[in-house]
Amino acid sequence: MEKKALDGIRVLDMTHVQAGPSATQLMAWMGADVIKVEMPGRGDITRSQLRDVPNADSLYFTMLNSNKRSLTLNMKTPEGKALLEDLVQRSDVLIENFGPGVLARAGFDWDHLQDLNPRLVYASIKGFGPGPYQDCKAYENVAQCMGGSASTTGDAAGVPTVTGAQIGDSGTGVHCVVGILAALLQREHSGRGQRVEVAMQDAVLNLCRVKLRDQQRLDAGPLREYPNEQFDDHVPRAGNASGGGQPGAALRCSPGGPNDYVYVIIQPQGWEPLMRLCGREDLITDPEFATPEVRLKKLGQCFGIIEEWTQGRTKFEVMNALNEVDVPCGPILSMKDLIEDQSMYERGYLVELEHPTRGKYVQLGSPIALSDSPVKVERAPLLGEHTDEILEWLGRTPAQIAAMKLAGAV
Repeated sequence: MEKKALDGIRVLDMTHVQAGPSATQLMAWMGADVIKVEMPGRGDITRSQLRDVPNADSLYFTMLNSNKRSLTLNMKTPEGKALLEDLVQRSDVLIENFGPGVLARAGFDWDHLQDLNPRLVYASIKGFGPGPYQDCKAYENVAQCMGGSASTTGDAAGVPTVTGAQIGDSGTGVHCVVGILAALLQREHSGRGQRVEVAMQDAVLNLCRVKLRDQQRLDAGPLREYPNEQFDDHVPRAGNASGGGQPGAALRCSPGGPNDYVYVIIQPQGWEPLMRLCGREDLITDPEFATPEVRLKKLGQCFGIIEEWTQGRTKFEVMNALNEVDVPCGPILSMKDLIEDQSMYERGYLVELEHPTRGKYVQLGSPIALSDSPVKVERAPLLGEHTDEILEWLGRTPAQIAAMKLAGAV
């Protein structure tokens, strides 16, 4: 059988909601044996959040927990605590996103975990790093706001806006996986595990590094890409303007629905082919439009000229035409556009799975492709589906398993 990149790595997944589960799902796709530890009777809170099928795990849960095994365990009971210690001794990674200090108060601080397993990589996802906010709760939108993203998103005259991309939760999960893999690699040389700590605020700010760049540029003088803007000493909300120095805008297309737009970037060499497509060859050499410097002062007018042309075509027709002449662009694809895109299924990035209680649903596959570690996407586990299997692997007899269930430990 083909070995996977993380075959032989066992991950004790004590995470919930999104930031942690998104990290452990990536590791499961890479071949790690991910054991999701859940509270008996309830499990991950997302199992019951935003349900669309009565008495079935929600899509919120299934989308974040594929390829894992589920074990129910109550670490507040003596039997449950002993079982968790057994699991720690046999695992390579423990990852948690409880509130600050929760696991330590349950008797599993870093010192105890090291005593149980010196080779353990212990990863924690928190809202904030050490400092004035470390005990504050963090959610997706809170992380976006306190990590700097919201202050630079939206229109200049509008309110700060969060993005629909889950950069706080799933973005932090990806950062956490990088740290875990680095710690596992270092363990090959040192023989020791280590702590991996990732804060949601830090991850969001890392993804906003070009905006932090712009703050430093602004401190040195006006930003050249906003010659007509009046703003204070903060990086402005730039709407749909490109962050890479090339002017860009979302332009309306036919037939005029809420997502019938195409994003077009005007590079210096792109003005001529754009004007030829729009039938405005006169503006190619017109001194009022001929150079990037003069166009920068009238971007609204420039994009208005292009939009007169795009409005008579669908976003896909515009994309095809602009790609033919090497003008960077991208249609605004809605979730409906994407989930109905057959090419996504053909390359395995979208997969239709069968679930025993909710029926068929569509699951995203791994966004990372490894040539020697192909991913077979499997459905998310039912609550406690693998409890008996894991307990038997740990050497518990049927009588011991029955007693643990009776005691509420599993």
